[in-house]
Amino acid sequence: MRRLAAALLLAPALLLTGCGSSAKQASADSSTTSPCPSGSAASSPMTVPTPVSDDSTLPAVSGSFGKAAKITPVKGDPDGKFVVKTLSEGTGQVVGKQDFVSFNLVADTWAGRNWQNSYADGGPAALVDQSQTQMMPMFADAVQGHKVGSRVLVVAPPAAGFQNAGYSKYNITCHDTNVLVVDITMALAHDAQASGTPQTPPAGLPQVTMGDKAAAKFTITDAERDPKKLGIGVLIKGKGPVVKPGQQLFAQYTGALLKDGSVFDSSWSHGGASQFQIGAGKVIPGWDKGLVGQTVGSRVILSIPSADAYGAQGNQGIPANSNLVFVVDILGAA
Repeated sequence: MRRLAAALLLAPALLLTGCGSSAKQASADSSTTSPCPSGSAASSPMTVPTPVSDDSTLPAVSGSFGKAAKITPVKGDPDGKFVVKTLSEGTGQVVGKQDFVSFNLVADTWAGRNWQNSYADGGPAALVDQSQTQMMPMFADAVQGHKVGSRVLVVAPPAAGFQNAGYSKYNITCHDTNVLVVDITMALAHDAQASGTPQTPPAGLPQVTMGDKAAAKFTITDAERDPKKLGIGVLIKGKGPVVKPGQQLFAQYTGALLKDGSVFDSSWSHGGASQFQIGAGKVIPGWDKGLVGQTVGSRVILSIPSADAYGAQGNQGIPANSNLVFVVDILGAA
């Protein structure tokens, strides 16, 4: 398993410090054609300005939270300020540095060329562990310290965005000032757990003993070691929305071999909750089948025959043809 979180809705490079493309990719919006710095941005970073909450020269933003914003550019050149302005404040929890965050995004260059619209591109983006040092300030400052449900305008000078040659997929360079409108839709603490109504443990499935923010332990009878079909049990029934195919799921999990209960992976062993796409063939079939249709907040046990796990090929320390058991806390879906 080794980290089930496989992909972000926005390409992972977009959420990190840009690097690796050439000066030939400079966009027509750039205010200069001078080459971008060579090497990684981490080796020769520009100084990031201290964010300010407002400025006399800002693009106009129309539209409301939950719908794609329209950004009307300002004539003239940007003044170099790093602006992070709350356009409308939500009522949810305040986003912390280590939170998992889901948000919708409309992003333009200063000149008005759109390069990202999550409303049109298939759904929210997600940041995982913003405490990592390579997170671009224009993303981190857009969410940290703001409440879920807020719409935030960011005007990011080059030093707060793609410090190197930019992100070639979107033809963004180190010279571009970017304008972002971010709608924060969800935040989860990295050490969150299931919360809901306890359910009677189902018969025929292993017993689960949960640790205190640690990997679960399993008690497995001989009859439970060789399941003929996928076993699904709800240990805690969450009160959140139903998980749908294709969503990004945020979860805590522990996985073990059914033959002896030995744990081979747990989100608690690598910093807390993980993120992955569910119901889209990105994880083992037992997860796709067992977690779609559950409710957010639930704790689910999955007894998985090898055919719905890794089958004959095994996976990173999991022997071929292994039957598996997982306990999964479903924390959020976006």
